[in-house]
Amino acid sequence: MWQIAAPLRSAAMRELRWSVRVNFRLCQSQQCVDARCRPNSFSLPEMVLKTADLSLFQFPFKAMGSPCEIQIYAADAARAQQVAYMAIADVERLEQRYSRYRESSLLSAINRVAAQGGSIEIDAETAGLLNYADTCYRESGGLFDVTSGILRRAWRFDQGKLPDPGVIDELLDRIGWHRVVWDAQHIEFPPGFELDFGGIVKEYAVDRLATLCHDIGTHHGVINLGGDVRVIGPHPDGSPWRIGVQHPRQKQSALGMLQLRQGGVATSGDYERCMTIEGVRYGHVLNPKTGWPVRHMASVTVIGDFCVVAGSASTIAMLKERDGPAWLETMGLPHCWVDVEGRSGGSLQ
Repeated sequence: MWQIAAPLRSAAMRELRWSVRVNFRLCQSQQCVDARCRPNSFSLPEMVLKTADLSLFQFPFKAMGSPCEIQIYAADAARAQQVAYMAIADVERLEQRYSRYRESSLLSAINRVAAQGGSIEIDAETAGLLNYADTCYRESGGLFDVTSGILRRAWRFDQGKLPDPGVIDELLDRIGWHRVVWDAQHIEFPPGFELDFGGIVKEYAVDRLATLCHDIGTHHGVINLGGDVRVIGPHPDGSPWRIGVQHPRQKQSALGMLQLRQGGVATSGDYERCMTIEGVRYGHVLNPKTGWPVRHMASVTVIGDFCVVAGSASTIAMLKERDGPAWLETMGLPHCWVDVEGRSGGSLQ
């Protein structure tokens, strides 16, 4: 069982946490979710554990292209169902707004303007996401870039072949967050650009759900959206939740086991979407400056106060390649990593 040491807070870490608190109002000032609205992916609760006063209920569902699960303690199934309704409906709201696969989404509307070049109005929630993305861009030295999603047009991992270098070079000319102009009401793009919140929105959703549950009186539970996890609060007896970390090269094996009473955890790796050509693995974490996959880290797991911080920090460490472990040390976040040679390290022991 890994032990979690007390973290040291670097200036970069303080900047990320400050950005979350300022830009993500989570549930206090964002849209309200009507508990009477049954979400599309909702299924009946399954009670898996009963204590003297509370029972543990599980709600599996699918969202954002991933298997998800909410586990919460409640007095009865009706209360658990009410809380889960609200939480899952909010995930669906975020997916409807920010999915690049939905033509009707706000993100698709933004990208239609970005493709031609021009300006479009944005709301407070979107501005908060952009401000956090800007913080990540600055703290990563330009490696965490929400305009780099366009590189997936070159990298088709389902085809099993390397892209034409000329195509990559052409796409690199259409990447660069520093070339985008925005404020609280508008965002303006050069022609040919595209925005992708894939590295932020799911983790942001996890944090929103945990805060929503806590604010309406559910203080014991855990949220898992496709491996991005946030603990609402410990089990009623105070014991922690056990969270396994997948080994990047052994699909059925756990690299280690975490025990969390609070906070979030996220993992980035080269094994989720990848292809192997002539013995070389090419993963989906792409360097926006070269257009090619990172080649040093196999996986990075980070624990943070917020899942969105853990997620962005793990991705930045992957993008920093050989400098990733040292950067994580300066951040002061509990973490572990495995490189492509099988070496491992980090503050989690």
